[in-house]
Amino acid sequence: MNTLTLKACVEALQSKQVSATELAQDYLSQIEAHNAAINGYITLNKDITLAQAQAADALLASGNAPQLAGVPIAYKDLFCDSGWRTAASSKMLDNFVSPYTATVVQNLHNAGMVTLGRTNMDEFAMGSTNERSFYGKTNNPWDVNSVPGGSSGGSAAVVAARLAPAALGSDTGGSIRQPASHCGITGLKPTYGIVSRFGMVAYASSLDQAGPMAQTAEDCALLLNSMASFDERDSTSLDRAKEDYARDLNKPLTGLKVGLPKEYFADGLDAEVAKAVDQTVALLKAQGAEIVDVSLPQTELSIPAYYVIASAEASTNLSRFDGVRYGHRAAEYKDLQEMYERSRSEGFGEEVKRRIMMGAYVLSHGYYDAYYLKAQKIRRLIAEDFGHAFSQCDVILGPVAPTAAGKQGALGNDPVAMYLSDIYTLSVNLAGLPGMSVPAGFTSAGMPIGVQLIGPHFAEAKLLNVAHQIQQHSDWHQQAPSV
Repeated sequence: MNTLTLKACVEALQSKQVSATELAQDYLSQIEAHNAAINGYITLNKDITLAQAQAADALLASGNAPQLAGVPIAYKDLFCDSGWRTAASSKMLDNFVSPYTATVVQNLHNAGMVTLGRTNMDEFAMGSTNERSFYGKTNNPWDVNSVPGGSSGGSAAVVAARLAPAALGSDTGGSIRQPASHCGITGLKPTYGIVSRFGMVAYASSLDQAGPMAQTAEDCALLLNSMASFDERDSTSLDRAKEDYARDLNKPLTGLKVGLPKEYFADGLDAEVAKAVDQTVALLKAQGAEIVDVSLPQTELSIPAYYVIASAEASTNLSRFDGVRYGHRAAEYKDLQEMYERSRSEGFGEEVKRRIMMGAYVLSHGYYDAYYLKAQKIRRLIAEDFGHAFSQCDVILGPVAPTAAGKQGALGNDPVAMYLSDIYTLSVNLAGLPGMSVPAGFTSAGMPIGVQLIGPHFAEAKLLNVAHQIQQHSDWHQQAPSV
């Protein structure tokens, strides 16, 4: 049963081919057998999982069950869920058991979904390889010596390894799309504001967005239907009419204008990744789409602008973890000052400390105008670039990352090289746009490659339509690693 898509799980449960309890037990058995090889899950609680499954079975028996009742799901370790440890994969929050539940998780609870466990991630969502977790690195199920991508690498790995039919991730600069690409699954970063951030451990508040990760675009659409909602507890939540994001999945692509940004195909793009994009272009043309050239001239500036803004917001958000109000407290100290210093020094990992220091610097007196204010002006220019591009096309197509997944440790001592791996994804977050990663082929070494679809604000249904049509005419998304 563990090879089923989310949609197939729904059909099996509603036709009573399997019960929610049997489905949950099957996944728990597979997790017990295979999780050690990839370290995708870091927290499990069989009692809670089976209790939720039994509740879902009662709902299904009543005849009034919501569509996703009984379907298992995994959550990235930064979504608060009452009764579960929520550590953001950091020593700083190692003992934190959440007393409340994030809105997006509650929405999926209300839909009857069953929690399988908490997935590994780069500490506080800072990283592109999933090697920066207090609970150890996650391995790519296609090659356990390679990284799964970050920071939602644990969520991507468990879906790819068929240890969950779907998972929730978060995307601050590509953290859903890049690991989805590296692990051969489908991932969607929605428009900023349509999914509540209440109850998410914050990294960079103006960029963070929760999104679905699953085998198919259809599965992502079904999840987003339950995830999206207005939330008065999140000041950035958008109050919009309820949408059916699956409504256009089967719409033909005839006449669709697909933009190819020339800046995405410059030096630095791996030849096998470029070939995968070309294959997708050919597929879309065969379905009646028109390809047009567009330009996003500020693409290179997205990296410095992103790391200035994200680090500034991170230094502010993480200031609350001081060992007094929240987080790890050092065992030994002489006075209050030393308690703060030792608690934060012991609790945070190296990448988190690096970004806190960068953020404090760019916000400091005398440097605010030179760095932070300038970065915000670049952010506006990036949004204007996208606006001009979308006056010429319906969606933008390009690579997700310059290369397929690299080997473990390859970027471990080179943070600048790690930052450059996000060059095609960062600008989408800076502009608040929706973006997707869709499986599009494999390297000669057998590693997955994804392509990125980007749309204007609130174009999730259009992106899911294009992705679904790609998947109706290819089988890249159906391939699974032999874990």
